[in-house]
Amino acid sequence: MSIPLLDLSAQHQALADEFDAALERVRATQRFIGGPEVEHFEQEAASFLGVADAVGCASGSDALLLALWALGIGPGDEVITTPFTFFATAGAVCRLGARPVFVDIEAESFNIDPTAIEAAITPQTRALIPVHLFGVPANLDAMNKLVAHRNIAIVEDAAQSIGASLNGRQTGSMGALGCFSFFPSKNLGAWGDGGLVSCQDPGLAEQVRRLRSHGSYPIKYVHTTIGCNSRLDALQAAILRVKLPHLPRWNQLRREKFKRYQELATEHRLDQRLRFQAVSSDANPVFHQCVVRAERRDQLLAHLKADGIGCAIYYPIPLHLQDCFASLGYQRGQLPVAEQACEEVLALPIFPELSETAQQRVMASIASFYGSN
Repeated sequence: MSIPLLDLSAQHQALADEFDAALERVRATQRFIGGPEVEHFEQEAASFLGVADAVGCASGSDALLLALWALGIGPGDEVITTPFTFFATAGAVCRLGARPVFVDIEAESFNIDPTAIEAAITPQTRALIPVHLFGVPANLDAMNKLVAHRNIAIVEDAAQSIGASLNGRQTGSMGALGCFSFFPSKNLGAWGDGGLVSCQDPGLAEQVRRLRSHGSYPIKYVHTTIGCNSRLDALQAAILRVKLPHLPRWNQLRREKFKRYQELATEHRLDQRLRFQAVSSDANPVFHQCVVRAERRDQLLAHLKADGIGCAIYYPIPLHLQDCFASLGYQRGQLPVAEQACEEVLALPIFPELSETAQQRVMASIASFYGSN
């Protein structure tokens, strides 16, 4: 039995009739860009997240760009973030001409280490981007205290964490702005690219809307600033509206799958071989990925793939060591925790419909690898 890293077929099949109805609504209105589907989705997403406003856009990458742009981030500014994340987090900073400043991560949670942030703050620091990596909330409470008396905005990269919370507050609601991705593999995935910016400040929300529409919002063809074209398609909004009510149940199933992997690892006496991502007691994660630290990671990866089990490395190279950031001057060994994580992490299959039998086979295969080595 082959086990994929992610399988969306069961989810999509179960909602087929609802999807058909949603697509028919869009066809009937002929409003393919903006319109009622996008407006309703933005309202429903804002309510779900507990924020005053939410603005749809073309992708999670654009959500980060628009959020920083709305804050006025540009040349001469510095933005502190993690080196252990998807490229878009730092890419958005550079696209605006600002400088990303990388600080190390916590070894157990994989999230940015709040204790490392203060030393990186300079007079040029304008923003901080924590990433709720793999759906596990970062320590926003500590970070908000750190920037409370400084002119530093927190932009949450919540691309992987929709539905996760910290002390009862949703990710994307604790900073100045939150950024979400609806890439098809996300916990809430569209049928193509899509993104969202959340915020409490109506002025910032209006600026994001202006920037996503060539600077012409709210009056068409009257441009108050130079923006870009980054609008959420109505078809994608319609699909997301079908899926959003199911998200809490899907996230709960992901939590159950993660816990079951931990139980199976203990049963197979793999506690010293696999170390699961840590979650603080005040956090409610959504486990977009099930990521472990694994001994002899690369050999285990090859073994699992040969055994028909999907797995992947998120992420193999930390951002501060990527060739495109060489001009920033970072050297190997400068951020050792992130560098070590890149050498040890492995993502195992996890999705709401993953069966108990499949999870047992995954862990039995891992046990056989370590048992034979």
